[in-house]
Amino acid sequence: MAGPMGRMMAGGGPENRSLDFKVSGRRLVAQFKPERLTIYALLTCVVVSVGLSVVGPKILGRATDLVFAGIVGRQMPAGATKEQVLDSMRARGNGAVADMLRGTDFTPGQGIDFDAVGQVLLLALGTFLFAGLLMAFATRLVNRAVNRTMFRVREDVQTKLSRLPLSYFDKRQRGEVLSRATNDIDNIGQTLQQSMGQLINSLLTIIGVLVMMFWVSWLLALVALVTVPLSFVVATRVGKRSQPHFVQQWRTTGKLNAHIEEMYTGHTLVKVFGRQEESAKLFAEQNDALYEAGFKAQFNSGIMQPLMMFVSNINYVLVAVVGGLRVASGSLSIGDVQAFIQYSRQFSMPLTQVASMANLVQSGVASAERIFELLDAEEQQADPVPGAKPEELRGRVALEHVSFRYDPEKPLIEDLSLKVEPGHTVAIVGPTGAGKTTLVNLLMRFYDVTGGRITLDGVDIAEMSRDELRAGIGMVLQDTWLFGGTIAENIAYGASREVTRGEIEEAARAAHADRFVRTLPEGYDTVIDDEGSGVSAGEKQLITIARAFLSDPVILVLDEATSSVDTRTEVLIQKAMAKLAHGRTSFVIAHRLSTIRDADTILVMEDGSIVEQGAHAELLAAGGAYARLYQAQFAQAVAEVD
Repeated sequence: MAGPMGRMMAGGGPENRSLDFKVSGRRLVAQFKPERLTIYALLTCVVVSVGLSVVGPKILGRATDLVFAGIVGRQMPAGATKEQVLDSMRARGNGAVADMLRGTDFTPGQGIDFDAVGQVLLLALGTFLFAGLLMAFATRLVNRAVNRTMFRVREDVQTKLSRLPLSYFDKRQRGEVLSRATNDIDNIGQTLQQSMGQLINSLLTIIGVLVMMFWVSWLLALVALVTVPLSFVVATRVGKRSQPHFVQQWRTTGKLNAHIEEMYTGHTLVKVFGRQEESAKLFAEQNDALYEAGFKAQFNSGIMQPLMMFVSNINYVLVAVVGGLRVASGSLSIGDVQAFIQYSRQFSMPLTQVASMANLVQSGVASAERIFELLDAEEQQADPVPGAKPEELRGRVALEHVSFRYDPEKPLIEDLSLKVEPGHTVAIVGPTGAGKTTLVNLLMRFYDVTGGRITLDGVDIAEMSRDELRAGIGMVLQDTWLFGGTIAENIAYGASREVTRGEIEEAARAAHADRFVRTLPEGYDTVIDDEGSGVSAGEKQLITIARAFLSDPVILVLDEATSSVDTRTEVLIQKAMAKLAHGRTSFVIAHRLSTIRDADTILVMEDGSIVEQGAHAELLAAGGAYARLYQAQFAQAVAEVD
């Protein structure tokens, strides 16, 4: 397990860049361009809803004024005018009360006009009800815009993953890539669902309330604005402290998922080699790191709301004091002050909401940055349009002065030339790291050559589309891959068209898989999971070989395909392969030299070069590298028997 443990930091290159909040935020917003009409409708609903909501307190203030005027008027002598009553109060030394009542529209001797109050309250009720309905519709539009946008992002990520070169996945752990495609996208969606509509509503509410505040009283509006700079300082300071922790939180989430996926996939080996304690220790370390990053991110952003509430309360006290003085001086009515206090709350609340949403927004943008890093990754070279293809696909393969290197500083294959005629079987042998599998990867265009070219029936494979090239190649790897489904479905996966049950069973018989499949409880309808539970390693390999039979390829590639089967099954597969290879070009990579004796040509590779080539008997007679490999295996076999 030292290898996987040591690779735990693999793929961390771009992760180390600090997040550019503004750039990533703008890019995230740009993802909504296809939803312009929905966004316009959303903005219209929110603008009208906010407009009605901010007018509501003014209407309620009118109702308060009517009630207060009725109470005051009922206590005054009937028949006198308002001015006469106020002059009489001043004459009696109650000038302060008279000044306060100057702004009240009362009629002496007349009580509360309940009809007028009822009409105002109905108007306020209708206003708030319509505003609420519009906001509910706006919420639905938000859900529509966000879900459709995230649908496209998922499509973009899936498309991007299909266009990334094999080297991208070789340098990164599967769990970390999966974390981006699942956790990060889900986090962005949840962030947008929870904050997008509320953020728009809060910002428009701030603007609308500010307009109404200046309309009611410019002096009180200025008082209310005194605390805005303080709110801004609090929000920016806390936001800057929180953002790095959110970035670290999602980086650590990706690493933890990668470790869990790796340890779960290899749980048998973890137990066999007694690495449970080491695995658990590493999990605990990364879990602690995630806890620390998450705690710091949530704590730093969480203190924003209490601080903003404190600033809001300061604002409330200032408005109440100054408003009371204005009422006492008769400059404002009680209803206007009541409305203004409501506006003060309405003004402070969205500021607090915007601040409290900072943690959500920062977390979402941190995840968006990871998605954009994936979407910006360098893609494999695009297929030519239109792609060339041979007039007739026969399977003639030629390597002309091919060079390749994984690392620009370390050459692996240099000036390699080879010609393979249609129907011939080419076996490739050599020590580990000699370049055998690399040669197959180049043929399949999993990697592109760095020099020279490879042709198929005279056409450079770099000028062919990858789909066209790979459609004519069947491949069986040492590492079997099965998916959750029935055995029949796994075999049929190799066909590019709809196949019948008879064709599936025929392919299984050709691969000598039919016998063991029929011994299973449900036969070909037996369901297996992606780990292939319930079947042995050799049986899994037989299923993948049957899949290759069904694909009916022109070129067959077997990379240690028989390494997991017993000797008897290996002999049967060799016979089946001989029948399958008739008229087809075959590349066989094998360590067990007994499996490639009948090959038309045997290539012996060392350090990326072909050091010997020829038939089995010729190479043994030459007494070179092949003979040494063969004798070493034969001597080992004798020692094992002894």
